Amino acid sequence: MTSSPRNTSRRHFIAGTAATLIALPTLHAQTRPVLKAGDQKGGLRALLEAAGGLEGLSYDIQWSEFPAAAPLAEALNAQAVDSGPIGDAPLIFALAAGTRVKAIGANRADSYGTAVLVRPDSTLKTAADLKGKSIATNRGSIGHYITLKAITSAGLKPEEVNIRFLAPADAKLALTQGSVDAWATWEPYTALAETSQHARVLVSGRGLLPGLSYLAATDAAIASKRPVLQDFLQRVVKAQVWSYRNVDAYSNTLARIIGIPPEAAKLQFERRQQKWIAIDAKVIADQQATADFYEQVGLIKQHLDVRGTFDTGFGTSA
Repeated sequence: MTSSPRNTSRRHFIAGTAATLIALPTLHAQTRPVLKAGDQKGGLRALLEAAGGLEGLSYDIQWSEFPAAAPLAEALNAQAVDSGPIGDAPLIFALAAGTRVKAIGANRADSYGTAVLVRPDSTLKTAADLKGKSIATNRGSIGHYITLKAITSAGLKPEEVNIRFLAPADAKLALTQGSVDAWATWEPYTALAETSQHARVLVSGRGLLPGLSYLAATDAAIASKRPVLQDFLQRVVKAQVWSYRNVDAYSNTLARIIGIPPEAAKLQFERRQQKWIAIDAKVIADQQATADFYEQVGLIKQHLDVRGTFDTGFGTSA
């Protein structure tokens, strides 16, 4: 039996309505902004999860974790991520390479955990003893920076040490196996090496480094996702305040998320004493000094005026 034109039209209407209803949730989901957030081991995700800082978001977060600043900077350059935490020295290295990013938030911390490590049985006692020795670190990382600061402060020239560029896991193995004499690294790797008794601090960054790090964002993300970035930064700042009021709870969450023992997580966290601060004249002057040092030792070839690498329109009040 053939259908009447009226029945055929009715079926088409019902099918079309059903298709519309099925599509509505998908359409709604696509209207939420997505923040592509880069992170480093022991960074922002653990902090936000521990503090409940990811509740009530009006946008979605797509997390990508990196073992160090260099691959994070590469992802920012490729716009594979919108933002991420990065130290002062790696940010300069990225900017000198042409990465179109700006620092939108700044924090200061105790620099002790950015350090040159040696094996517990090493005969090396001071930075001057590094002459002629091999040091493993990431190229352009804060570990690279503390290496150069440590040796130049001891009166050595960069060419008087053998720097081997290795990722953190490979550098740790090289130190443990004795194929390098030292490893220049940062937290939580320093605390993990200390608490596991695989290494000791030869030279710490305390007194050598300004202790600055940033939340950086690409120029494209700043232009298109500014309210999202502002909200994300504000959540990070509030979570940081919470963390120092709840040290044990945060340390346990950090240990679980990044897969290190709780004692290492607590050690690196407590001694950092990290605080988010305004991007003021002091921050800019310290960042300029770091850029000038990198130029002086030949790691960047051109003079970098850092004033244009900050966006001071983001608030960081808790």
